[in-house]
Amino acid sequence: MRRTRHDRLTRLRGLTLPAVAGLLLLTACGQPEDDAAGQPPVCGPGSDPSASAGVPTASVAPDEDGVTLIGTGGGADSGGSARPCAAYTLTSRETQPFTYVVTVGFRSESGQALSNVEDTVETVAPGRTVRRTVTASDVPRDAAGKAQAKIVKVRGFPTAEAPNAGGTCPPTGVRVYADEGDAAMGLRVVGLHLENCGTRPYRLNGYPRIEIRDEDHERVGSVSIVQGGEAIAGGTGADGPPRQVQLRPGERAHAVLVWRNTVEGGVEGPVNAPYARVWAKPGAAPVTVIPELDLGTTGKLGVGPWKKD
Repeated sequence: MRRTRHDRLTRLRGLTLPAVAGLLLLTACGQPEDDAAGQPPVCGPGSDPSASAGVPTASVAPDEDGVTLIGTGGGADSGGSARPCAAYTLTSRETQPFTYVVTVGFRSESGQALSNVEDTVETVAPGRTVRRTVTASDVPRDAAGKAQAKIVKVRGFPTAEAPNAGGTCPPTGVRVYADEGDAAMGLRVVGLHLENCGTRPYRLNGYPRIEIRDEDHERVGSVSIVQGGEAIAGGTGADGPPRQVQLRPGERAHAVLVWRNTVEGGVEGPVNAPYARVWAKPGAAPVTVIPELDLGTTGKLGVGPWKKD
């Protein structure tokens, strides 16, 4: 039986939904390098992760998803305070340029979670290896010197389908991206956002088209995608009839994804699918977002209509 990425990432499970309360959003530093051989890169000014006093070096273990933690360390930030850091390599095994989001977790000696750092690695060519360093900028000083690091989660999508929340306007003239969402009492709500950053009006009419993809980027056909969120829960913003929306340059619209993660015994196992491909309207180019769809055994995802902001 083929081993899926879900199997391989089971041991890496940490925070699996960006909306989980308590997620610490931190900064990542470092740039990709083609040559990942040799000593681990320096983590922070003046510190060598392979030789920092009192800071253990992580063991190097090949990972089937192409990411290997090669060292941990501690350096001073711009204010002179000690901050833990980690270095890793990433090798793309895809057949087209991919963009990756790697989550590095920092833990205390006793295993207590200190922070999680999300590092976005853009446009990695097939077969290329890049080297990155990340720094946890808000770990307490008394814990910084002995923090341990591990790779918590690896996500990736074709660069041609990367979401875009800012910066240069894509050739399509629109930016499409997802927010971090909200989660409470088993109910999940994630917003899809669209901005007309082009020079012409952009018309929407109805619902975005959604296709659920698993960790191997294969389509999940066992989930019903329902237009409107009322069948899932009321008051989420995914309700109301579809209306024609015309966006002038600079204007925005949003739609809402809503689901429950309920798991009931005696039925087929729960569905966990990280990715959703989004088509804003018929004929639009797809964009891949990462809502981390933990659908339980409900088998249903509600999609709200586009609404002008």
